[in-house]
Amino acid sequence: MQEKLSIHGAWSSRWVFIMAATGSAVGLGNIWKFPYITGENGGGAFVLVYLICILLVGIPIMVSEVLIGRRGRQSPINSMKDLAVESGLSRKWSLAGWMGAIAGVMIFSFYSIVAGWVLYYVAGMANGEFIDIGSEMAGKKFEALLADAQTLLIWHTVFVLMVMIVVAGGVNKGLERATRIMMPALFVLLFVLLGYSMTSGAFGQGFDFLFHFDPSELTWNSVLVALGHSFFTLSLGMGSIMAYGSYMPKKSSIGGTVVMIALLDTLVALVAGLAIFPIVFANQLDPGAGPGLMFITLPVAFGQMPGGQIFGFLFFVLIAVAAWTSAISLMEPAVAWMVEKFGIKRLPACTALGFLVWALGIACLGSFNFMSDLKIGSMTFFDLMDFATANVMLPLGGLFIAIFAGWKIKQSVLKDELSMQNHFWFSAWYVAIRFIAPVAVAAIFALNLYNKFTV
Repeated sequence: MQEKLSIHGAWSSRWVFIMAATGSAVGLGNIWKFPYITGENGGGAFVLVYLICILLVGIPIMVSEVLIGRRGRQSPINSMKDLAVESGLSRKWSLAGWMGAIAGVMIFSFYSIVAGWVLYYVAGMANGEFIDIGSEMAGKKFEALLADAQTLLIWHTVFVLMVMIVVAGGVNKGLERATRIMMPALFVLLFVLLGYSMTSGAFGQGFDFLFHFDPSELTWNSVLVALGHSFFTLSLGMGSIMAYGSYMPKKSSIGGTVVMIALLDTLVALVAGLAIFPIVFANQLDPGAGPGLMFITLPVAFGQMPGGQIFGFLFFVLIAVAAWTSAISLMEPAVAWMVEKFGIKRLPACTALGFLVWALGIACLGSFNFMSDLKIGSMTFFDLMDFATANVMLPLGGLFIAIFAGWKIKQSVLKDELSMQNHFWFSAWYVAIRFIAPVAVAAIFALNLYNKFTV
């Protein structure tokens, strides 16, 4: 088969793709969620289980997404359709690509609200608003932010513009240029904050919280938590990685590249934990504050520590960069499809989609104030968007991709695209994508729905 070239462009190197895909995977959840669930579920024992889940579920599905994207060289919608036709299947398989692209737009609409909170805190840290602030005052400040629809709208609008300007620039002048700046900045900020936390006086306590190896704390629920996070942390099921894969150089190894992305994603999460929790413990604060850790607990900690204003500012800049790189990848599948479908430039495509997510975002931010009484069942609009994407669309997208790659695409196509010289590694991936990954993702899907409606 003659190699296709994407009309959108191509990454200039394998490392640019690795950084872009890592930026897609590294998001808000890496910074607060993964370190916390690690500490609460057996530390090093949980990390070991998580890495096994990454190996058996996350990596096989990610390999499949990159494979489909690189083979199709188009948006996830059209790549799925073309590979289905190539394998003698129904064009309706493109519906999996549709679901991913729509999920990306929906996620961005509420992700932008949370990212707007982060930008607000960047400005607040720069202005010294959190110096010597107490927990009660920090909590009231966050509650006041949520109640202020006008302020939320301003920062939501700023973040949407930040993302769509990058996406409008295209693969090389937009996505790649941003990746080359933001990902090194993210790693520098992360390790600067790690160095700062090592001077907190509680680094050993934070290290022990994360890496104590206690299998007795592992439960079946811990395994399910590890399984779920291994899927969601790599941005699977929404077409982002498939879209990025369509710009990947043909000569690059898909398997080795995906393993590197998974390792970098895990490294960022663990280093973030080592940077955050010593600061939390040094100030006798609660490490189990969940999302409140970022917007209430940590501002208090930075406000009370020497140099805290500077490093608190750098911390929220780090969070903003992580949110920015993730959000860019959320919009790429839908923008690429619009360019292919209507033959238009990226700027009008980004303008149309940017307005759509901005409008949806207004309804999401309203869930915290002027629309807080509007419920669908027991859920606000924000909660509904989160539930529909995280609990339904993404697991189903991952399940369809696993079935499509493992059971529907011709094996000759798989072998040609993967080019694995070692037959053992191809066989291991093939077994995982056919039998292990679909069962695991189906379990995530079923258990998420069960927990939502019965607990």
